Amino acid sequence: MPTTGQGIRVFFKASSVLLLLMGAAGHGTIALAQSAGTFTATGNMGVARGDHSATLLLNGKVLIAGGYTDAPMAVASAELYDPSTGTFTATGDMTTPRQGHAATLLADGRVLITGGSGLSNTELYDPSTGTFTATAGTGDMIPGGNWARAVLLGNGKVLILGGSNAELYDPATGAFAATGAYAGPSPVFLETATLLPDGRVLITGCAAGCTSGVTELYDPGAGTFSLTGPMMGWDNLNTATLLMNGKVLFVGNSENDGFPAGAEVYDPATGTFASIGNAAEPHEFSAAALVPDGRVLIAGNQLPGGDSDARAELYDSAAGTFSAIGNMTAPRFFQTVTLLRDGTVLIAGGASPTFRASTSSAEIYHPAALVPAPALFSLSGDGRGQGAILHANTPRVASSSDPAGAGDYLEIYLTGLADGSVIPPQVAIGGRMAEILYFGKSGYAGLNQVNVRVPSSVAPGPGVSVRLTYLGRPSNEVTIGVQ
Repeated sequence: MPTTGQGIRVFFKASSVLLLLMGAAGHGTIALAQSAGTFTATGNMGVARGDHSATLLLNGKVLIAGGYTDAPMAVASAELYDPSTGTFTATGDMTTPRQGHAATLLADGRVLITGGSGLSNTELYDPSTGTFTATAGTGDMIPGGNWARAVLLGNGKVLILGGSNAELYDPATGAFAATGAYAGPSPVFLETATLLPDGRVLITGCAAGCTSGVTELYDPGAGTFSLTGPMMGWDNLNTATLLMNGKVLFVGNSENDGFPAGAEVYDPATGTFASIGNAAEPHEFSAAALVPDGRVLIAGNQLPGGDSDARAELYDSAAGTFSAIGNMTAPRFFQTVTLLRDGTVLIAGGASPTFRASTSSAEIYHPAALVPAPALFSLSGDGRGQGAILHANTPRVASSSDPAGAGDYLEIYLTGLADGSVIPPQVAIGGRMAEILYFGKSGYAGLNQVNVRVPSSVAPGPGVSVRLTYLGRPSNEVTIGVQ
């Protein structure tokens, strides 16, 4: 199969499919945002909460779960934010109150909740029913530690990290299994876990009573950990953001302890961290999000004495500079930031004004330009039903009359991938992660191409779902035939 977009030019010369795609290619254009670069209030949550989780679901709503209302008492309540109305509505409660937990969107659209509050039990949220159920019965997580870091891997499994153990959750079987041991001292506190473009996971934290840092890489192919780094400021950097160039930005400094607003970048190619100077402001217990134009929003801070802070800034990786952008509508730390499908960012809850007191308020950050989530093409032209997805190196659509088989190579056409970015999309076929073989330009302006292999575990059918997730945002859903 082609490993670049060159193949499309060969067999699409007179194809009606090409005409359809080119006619719809405007879906990926960038629109200017209203009130660019500002924060505006949106509806309040039903429950005040900090140190909670926020997960963008496949339907574009955001699941807000757990956290604390009055520290350190965790809550089990959950709610949904609807960007179309700017309102929160209650959904089912978690089976267990928890804060500081991890919430991982699985390829089939469910959400895996792990750890928090010193817990070792896990549960699943099903958006179709609005309910949480314990994973007991299909498997139990290996006990140990405060399991608060989890990463969806390229093979669809979830790496769960904490304490002295690391393990994998397989959504296809519901089973947990141990994986390799840490290469260095077991972390007593895990700060960040970041999926790198090559599929490895970068882990940072501290060990030995937090007198030394932990910087390791997990290799899913080998199931092993290896040392990397070390970080330069491991003791006060608490956000990690994957940049479009594949490097990882670390920011989050403790103004309480008098640290300067330092920042650094990890380069996976060399396995080293490098200082990039100072951020505009300190950001202890802050939150950060990559905006689709390539910049990073960093918001919130804990001030000396424990009060919260409303300051925010942007990091421009192209220029290598930080710049203050004014204040949020409310001071906060321990809040969540979630990139929405339209390119705006939801900021919800957090400690405000002090560590113990949380807030129910939420707001929206409007970037200077709105970049919508990727859009998959369909033969009907409305982004639904039969997808513009071809058997590799042919003009044949993978349809119910010409289905794809397990292991077959397919070419998917879409808009919305960032030019020059090395961050790969994730593609789910029938709720199973597909292997990505190529992503990027197709050879036609405004049209992207992603080449994948059909997973062996996909259930056959005439209308199997296909969905792409990029920068944490899901596309529309189309279908293909699978035999």
